Amino acid sequence: MKLAKPCVYAGVQYSHLSDDSRELDSHTLFVRTPLNAAFTPDHPSIEASELAGLFAPLPKIIGITGTNGKTTTAALIYSLLLDCGYSCALIGTRGVFANDKQLRPKGLTTPCALELYEIFAMVGECEFVVMEVSSHAIVQERIAGISFHTKILTNITSDHLDYHKTQAEYIRVKNSFFSDECCKIINADEPKASYNPLNSHTYGIESSANLRPNAYSLDQAITAHLSYTPSRVSQSSKSREQALIHAPLYGKHNLYNILAALLCVRLIAQKPLESCVEYLENFGGVEGRMEVVSKEPLIIVDFAHTHDGMEAIFESFRGKNIAVVFGAGGDRDPSKRPKMGAVAYKYAKRIYITSDNPRSEKPESIIEAIRQGIPLDTKTPIICEVDRAKAICQAVSELEDDWVLLVLGKGDETYQIIGSESRHFDDREEIRKALKARI
Repeated sequence: MKLAKPCVYAGVQYSHLSDDSRELDSHTLFVRTPLNAAFTPDHPSIEASELAGLFAPLPKIIGITGTNGKTTTAALIYSLLLDCGYSCALIGTRGVFANDKQLRPKGLTTPCALELYEIFAMVGECEFVVMEVSSHAIVQERIAGISFHTKILTNITSDHLDYHKTQAEYIRVKNSFFSDECCKIINADEPKASYNPLNSHTYGIESSANLRPNAYSLDQAITAHLSYTPSRVSQSSKSREQALIHAPLYGKHNLYNILAALLCVRLIAQKPLESCVEYLENFGGVEGRMEVVSKEPLIIVDFAHTHDGMEAIFESFRGKNIAVVFGAGGDRDPSKRPKMGAVAYKYAKRIYITSDNPRSEKPESIIEAIRQGIPLDTKTPIICEVDRAKAICQAVSELEDDWVLLVLGKGDETYQIIGSESRHFDDREEIRKALKARI
């Protein structure tokens, strides 16, 4: 992209920056990145890591990485900081927001380096920017040179092996984000986490941590009694803070997201934990993340597209009869497909396997790969339907009133990629159509 940015570099005045060698002229400074390194021309250039100096001063930036939970955790922090009275922006999968106004539509989880700095300039009056940081962005140095105020780790499971090739490399990339000395907020229950302990703070449910629940309930909504102990004080009862939370969200995974967000805001605002938790009631959730489309019967849409992400959703409804509709993306890591089938078989009493975004692959082949994770002799009803709209319609029509239907994989996406074509498709719209037909 080409960005208008008057600047002086190496004593020369430029009016634009560009990371595309085809857009260069005498007034444009070339920005080098790992993605364009092979196309670096004989032209004045700057490393992406040097952009921060050209755009200084930047807002205080909070970066969140992890396999799951980035979007909800980022949205929670953004909402809580606004309620605390801070001017704040949000950059992530859902787009760009600033002070409750959407500035840009959905795009990459983490924009390219030049677009990222363009956004920083756009929201420059904000005190804080909360942003999702993908593993791709770390490897491709889209965040190179950014001095983060706070970094947060949600979890490390398995994803994007089509890009990173091995689980070990994926873990290394995630952990590399936490090697510096800035403020770090780490999930103490994540055994694969490796980080610089300096200026680190922890949250968890099972492990000892700075912020953790003494007791909690996940029935319908999240209720928990929390205990917070700062890192640099004695463990006496006087140093601890207690608070009770009620949040209209589902699942243990969302309790983790709440803990991460609360700890971040508690550290930033320096307000008592009791004051911070009051603002949770104002958070209505994130579109496409455990989004309730229907209450009677209960139908929920979620973006979960890995076996561990699916399991976190299923665990939220233990004790209920579960029906599930899901597929797997084409031209992506094929090793996760049978694992997705296996976890669906473990929890669901009725399974509808369908298309996600098949891209250039045959949907039937993807469905068969998912089916391989399910025993052939199972008595669990397994419905394989390539047409996602038909699969959703059938699932809704066959849903008993006391069951829960989970439609997973696409969340708030409003398209489906078949071949090279992107077609309008929204799981929530299809569910509502099916509900009307069911009446």
